Amino acid sequence: MRRAFQQVDVFTARPYLGNPVAVVLDADGLSTASMLRFAAWTNLSETTFVLPPTTPAADYRVRIFTPTAELPFAGHPTLGTCHAWLATGGLPRDGGRIVQECDAGLITVRRDEPSGLAFAAPPLLRYEPADAELLLHLAEVLRLAPTDIVAAQWVDNGPGWVAVLLDSADAVLALRPGAVDLAVGVIGPHPPGAPAAFEVRAFTPQIATVEDPVTGSLNASLATWLFDTGGAQDAYTARQGTVLGREGQVRLSRDADGTVWVGGDTVTCIRGDVAL
Repeated sequence: MRRAFQQVDVFTARPYLGNPVAVVLDADGLSTASMLRFAAWTNLSETTFVLPPTTPAADYRVRIFTPTAELPFAGHPTLGTCHAWLATGGLPRDGGRIVQECDAGLITVRRDEPSGLAFAAPPLLRYEPADAELLLHLAEVLRLAPTDIVAAQWVDNGPGWVAVLLDSADAVLALRPGAVDLAVGVIGPHPPGAPAAFEVRAFTPQIATVEDPVTGSLNASLATWLFDTGGAQDAYTARQGTVLGREGQVRLSRDADGTVWVGGDTVTCIRGDVAL
């Protein structure tokens, strides 16, 4: 059966400089095995499959796969899927914000000014400081001295993220990790006045390339941590993908009610259909 397909670059307005996601738009009837097989074939960090919602509160349902496993939630696939759904005629039920159903629950997506989309960060499943044993393991994985780590925290919103704060963006860019056996995100500040406030890198054994180019879920949980601890006072931009030759830009903000929004530009790079 031929199914509508798009490949969308996320967190960039310039094609091929963000993080791509493959989106199968009419996936109803596909088995889990078929979805996983196709995700392994695309070999992207994530591939998504759009299905009818199971609740009247949602506009559509999405299943998200890495090449090896299904995820309950992921950030750049959320924005890329919403972009593809809107581009093929999807209409939000309330005429404004879009509600996506996924295994992590209902995720709200809004149009992000000046362009692009933004999702409301889902609740954190684990949010606590890293213990001494984990801190030593993180230092070993990242090939750092333990004293190089300013702070480390569980910030898991589905993919299992542990966050590591370094003292500068340059320290983040200089990382050359060893064998990565957990989902770890690293962040460090740029100097005041730089185009981006922070540099971010994401490493996870769940994807074939180990380093993810631009990561919405990680930036969502990092923003919660930074806003809560005073590391960020106002809305800011994070840069990610620099070492990989990408130019990812992630816009982070927090509403008065505490909702963290993760936004960026999205652009379709491939449009057609696939045999599934």
